[in-house]
Amino acid sequence: MSTPTAERVVLVTGGSRGIGRAAVQALHREGAHVVLHHRASAEAADRLAEELGSASEEGRVHVVAADLAQPGEPARLWEQALAWRGHVDVLVNNAGIYLASPMDDDDAWTSGWADNLTVNLLAPAELCRLAVRTWREAGTGGIVVNVTSRAAHRGDDADHLAYGAAKGGLQSLTKGIARAFAGDRILAYDVAPGWVLTDMMAETDAAALAASMPMGEITPPEDVAEVIAFLASGRVPHTSGATIDVTGADYVR
Repeated sequence: MSTPTAERVVLVTGGSRGIGRAAVQALHREGAHVVLHHRASAEAADRLAEELGSASEEGRVHVVAADLAQPGEPARLWEQALAWRGHVDVLVNNAGIYLASPMDDDDAWTSGWADNLTVNLLAPAELCRLAVRTWREAGTGGIVVNVTSRAAHRGDDADHLAYGAAKGGLQSLTKGIARAFAGDRILAYDVAPGWVLTDMMAETDAAALAASMPMGEITPPEDVAEVIAFLASGRVPHTSGATIDVTGADYVR
């Protein structure tokens, strides 16, 4: 991939909070132009874009709303991202949901599987497909960074089997893309966080969880974001296909 970092356009899904927000900030610091996707967090997304100077004449953040659970929305998001600067060089699939799918509740089991697979696997897969097609047709190469989870390779608890399965599927897709399209200069990685400190985590829960962690703290989203930004730089092409764990040594393979 030949586009300099300062000219690179990066699409970050779920970019208004948590890991996505930190990734937008890290990529922006690297000089990238960032398409900040959100589903229904317009206020948070617009505030972040404003903080990063999107209102200026040379603003490098573009906000796009899309509900990736709905048919056609991933394609619309991709087209809007392309239209902004005429190209997208890096796709960061970060948007996700963590819904229960308990076995003892038929309706919750069915809806939990459907929703987890749609948002955590099918939507990012469609964005990957569109990105790969675009890059192959243009002959430019490109980079995919998929945010998965430690659950992708260790599984999740009994109530979240669908989540782990969806993330495992996304991890497999990442490796398949890396192998199949290496000759097209398309790189693919997945970043697999463990527990990450977010604004949705209650203070008491966070304190108890931190006390149980090897480092005595929960992984901050900025740590995950720095890994994403590094992979998005294209500086280490021969790591394509790798899974990068960011768990604070809580889960070591």
